[in-house]
Amino acid sequence: MGDFNIISDTSATLASVLTDGLSTLAPAPPPIAEISDLQGIIATNPARVTLFLTEIIEDPSARNRPPVRRDTPPTLAISKPPMALLLRYLLTPWSGDRLTDHRILGRVLQVLYDGAILSGSQLVGGLAGGDDALKVTLAPLTLEDRTRIFQAVQKPYHLSVSYEVRVVAVDSEREQSRRPVASRTLVPSTAGTSP
Repeated sequence: MGDFNIISDTSATLASVLTDGLSTLAPAPPPIAEISDLQGIIATNPARVTLFLTEIIEDPSARNRPPVRRDTPPTLAISKPPMALLLRYLLTPWSGDRLTDHRILGRVLQVLYDGAILSGSQLVGGLAGGDDALKVTLAPLTLEDRTRIFQAVQKPYHLSVSYEVRVVAVDSEREQSRRPVASRTLVPSTAGTSP
């Protein structure tokens, strides 16, 4: 479970996994993966893959979960379930050479296909050492949607792919403490009986 740093930790984990996966590409130096907002000039030496977080939404498949209960004698702590998120990324290769861009993108697809669930030692930041798992899925955007993104950042269209990362859980800070029921008394109803 995570605090408000979960989004940045997820982005850093994705960048780390991709940088490790791209290290096998030649020639040296190998491409790197970096978090970017696609503003300014993007360097192509060394080649790189930018991770542009385009959207954050609540994961609809994780709604309506029950409250979280923790027994902390003599009280019972009840809090909202963690908010499950879907993070959508646009991954774009930048090498200055189209064939190299294609190789980089092919390797990105291979790394994320083979490692569709990121967990354990792959996780960085506040995710490290926990039992969380990030599920990475190719989530195609239409050419029109991708073009809109590049228009919004005022860059010419560039070959790219989009991915969703789920379930990223943000813990609630609200918690209610209640005393558990120790005993109860049942009183039979007298309703419906005639005198």
